Amino acid sequence: MGTVYAEITLKNSYDVMTCKRGYINEQEIRQTTLQAVVDTGAGTLIINEDVRQKLGLEVEGEQDVTMANQTPETCKVTEPVEVHWKNRKMVCQPWVIPGNGEILLGAIPLENMDLIVDPKREEVVGRHGDEPIGLAL
Repeated sequence: MGTVYAEITLKNSYDVMTCKRGYINEQEIRQTTLQAVVDTGAGTLIINEDVRQKLGLEVEGEQDVTMANQTPETCKVTEPVEVHWKNRKMVCQPWVIPGNGEILLGAIPLENMDLIVDPKREEVVGRHGDEPIGLAL
C-alpha cells in the first residue's frame, strides 16, 4: 500500500466559538484546507509551524516524542483545532513539528471521526459507511 492522503480543513476552535457567540463573522475564522498524510502510527494530528501560525494557535505546552526514524524530538502542543473531513469533525490539540514537514492525520482523529484506511482503494473511508456513528456514553 502506498501513502494515503486525505483532504482536511483545520479551523481555530476559539475562532469558531467566538463566531457562534456573534463576536466575529464566519469569514474571520482562521482556517486552512490541506492534504494530510494519513498515519495510523501517529497518535494525533501533527501540524507544522507554518500551519500553526496561519491558524493563529497559541502554544500551551510541549510533548516529548519519538519520530518514525527513532530520533527524539520535542513538539509544541497548541490550542484546540477543529478537524473537518467531509461531513465529519472533531476537536483536538495538535502537536507541532519543527520546520515545514508534512501534516499527519493520526489515529485519534481517525478513530474519533469513525474513519479507517481502505488498503485496496488506498483512501480514507467511513468505518460504517458514509454517515458517522456516534459513540454511546
